[in-house]
Amino acid sequence: MKIYTKTGDTGMTSLFGGKRVSKAELRIDSYGTIDELNSYMGLLRDQDVNQKRKATLVEIQDRLFTIGSMLATEAGNDKVKIPMLIVEDIHNLEREIDQMEETLPPMRSFVLPGGHFAISYCHIARTVCRRAERIVIALNGLEPVQPLVIQYLNRLSDYLFVLSRKMTQELGAEETPWKPRM
Repeated sequence: MKIYTKTGDTGMTSLFGGKRVSKAELRIDSYGTIDELNSYMGLLRDQDVNQKRKATLVEIQDRLFTIGSMLATEAGNDKVKIPMLIVEDIHNLEREIDQMEETLPPMRSFVLPGGHFAISYCHIARTVCRRAERIVIALNGLEPVQPLVIQYLNRLSDYLFVLSRKMTQELGAEETPWKPRM
């Protein structure tokens, strides 16, 4: 199988099911942003501080491929066989969040991203996740998106925020509170 097909040279691409659409369509932007997020998740997974979380991060990457497949399938096409997201996927994220929060100090203010390059990668992943969520919500305004996709992305951004705090704790980095000038 060749990597280049030349079928996208005119700015068009195919959805699962064969329908040709512009690469500028919101649907393409939605799963392209999921792909970007998945790449940042791989970067997070590769950080030494996250070695004990590697299986969880791989599972999240797998779910992001699932979401990308769902978004890359033309609306209403039930002939294409794609993996599905289930409620348990969201519950898994919630359990991970709860487990990390058990040892974290309570938040007393907003936290400025940073403190260590690995933590900064986590914050970038979180903001890309939020952008993906916004794009998927916009797509849902045009054509239905499975509600679990939006819920998963929302919970994943929560997970990434708590992970950034956990990484800060484990790396002995400083958590910098936001002190608004009033």
